[in-house]
Amino acid sequence: MGAAEVGNKAWNLMRMAAAGLPVPPGFVLPTLWCGPRHVPGTGKPAQHRILRQGIDRLERLSGLGFGSSRRPLLVSVRSGASVSMPGMMETVLDVGVNDETVEGLVGLTGNPRLAWDCYRRLLQGYAEIVQGLSPEPFNELTRAALAVEGIENEDMLDHRALQHLVQAMLSRFRDLAGMPFPQSAADQLEQATDAVFRSWDAPKATEYRRLNQISDRIGTAVTVQTMVFGNAGGTSGAGVGFTRDPATGDDALYVDFQFNGQGEDVVAGRLALTDANRLRSTLPSAWDRLKEIRRQLETMFTDVQDFEFTIQNGRLYLLQTRDAKRTPWAALKIACDLVEEGLIQPKQALHRLSAINLAKVVRSHLAGSHNMPVARATVAGIGVVSGRIALDDQAAKQFADKGDPAILVRRETTTADILGMANAAGILTSRGGRTSHAAVVARQLGKVCLVGCAALSIDPDRRICHIALGEFAEGDWLTLDGDSGAVYSGRLEVTLERPDAGLATIARWRATEPATLVNSGPGGHAAS
Repeated sequence: MGAAEVGNKAWNLMRMAAAGLPVPPGFVLPTLWCGPRHVPGTGKPAQHRILRQGIDRLERLSGLGFGSSRRPLLVSVRSGASVSMPGMMETVLDVGVNDETVEGLVGLTGNPRLAWDCYRRLLQGYAEIVQGLSPEPFNELTRAALAVEGIENEDMLDHRALQHLVQAMLSRFRDLAGMPFPQSAADQLEQATDAVFRSWDAPKATEYRRLNQISDRIGTAVTVQTMVFGNAGGTSGAGVGFTRDPATGDDALYVDFQFNGQGEDVVAGRLALTDANRLRSTLPSAWDRLKEIRRQLETMFTDVQDFEFTIQNGRLYLLQTRDAKRTPWAALKIACDLVEEGLIQPKQALHRLSAINLAKVVRSHLAGSHNMPVARATVAGIGVVSGRIALDDQAAKQFADKGDPAILVRRETTTADILGMANAAGILTSRGGRTSHAAVVARQLGKVCLVGCAALSIDPDRRICHIALGEFAEGDWLTLDGDSGAVYSGRLEVTLERPDAGLATIARWRATEPATLVNSGPGGHAAS
């Protein structure tokens, strides 16, 4: 059995666990079970049986009970096709928490805030992903709770406020769904599993496969894994790391981290992520472990890795690793560096670069003098680009169809914006971090991307945005500088840099590997 059967996520988790890396235990429902593609013997009774057997094993390993009112086991339910599709399918976290188990979780952990926060998170995720409800009514309740407490973010709500919020969400769920929130842990698991399988056919996933020429028939697996809790307090958190900079290719650990949060806080793009430096100073042993794991992963997989991790009470766990999406510029540098370091051979490097149009790999920089920037943001994709402001996917496509470059300007980008990202020349957001799923996709597409621009606010009804003290209408020109993170008004000139040293190295390899060809035609997306 390999990645084609169990999905890339589960396959890599198995490899990491076998190598002794810290992976929470789990089990997988294979790709053959996905939708109409399933084979005989993979219907509902079989799914129920496999889920029960898998949960029984997790209970034995953990000493916890799924649905137990005293020592409850919670699990995550995550997608994972054999080909990496960052953020295009769904995940449901904290499955197994209900009115009884939430009290058991309080007793088990001694942390009432953790327990009620998990219940809140499951309610919101279940309502949107499993039940298909709009997230806005639940977000409205969260905003109201924050207003009552006079605070800005959910991670500042105490356990009493969270308990009240959960009760309000349970009532809202009943009103919108026409049924109570399911209190059976087994029912939650079955329905979450079905929803994750269904997400293979979601519009954003279908569009991503079309853009990347991925077959619709390979399906996704579903991985069920014991929860670890990044929301357990001040020595806990969730993060995403790249073993090298996926924008430039530089050999440096590249991490976004959110203290007292779960993985969705990092990858969803809704928060400004500023905790990586604090992680290094607050939990130095965890940071040192990350640096060790960085090298272990590259040695094991012989490529740059994009990995998700959680720290629970100072202890680090790995939840996923995959070959990192990267800009074409970074792909060239990384290929050359990995050969020089002896991790791969030139023939392998040439194969990895075969989908890139090397003649078009350039890095743009600002040329000449220019005015002061109107704002600054965090760089998630390198280069410089000028374009017309587009406030949604449709506007980005309209500008592109007219031959005008577009800058997709959003509060946050999600992977549902895949069409807009594909049509835009650059992306600017007021929220999010460098490792959100949307930023990962933007880099793979070779887009200039700036995130977390605190000075940006958007009025979609008036089709305008404000950047610092300036007002900009849709269609106005902006310039994004992916070298410095600066945002400029107007259209500025750029100069182009070519990776001459890397191209010379490729030329030498091709001379000694004549049977391996590097694409010189149209295209230009990293194959990794």
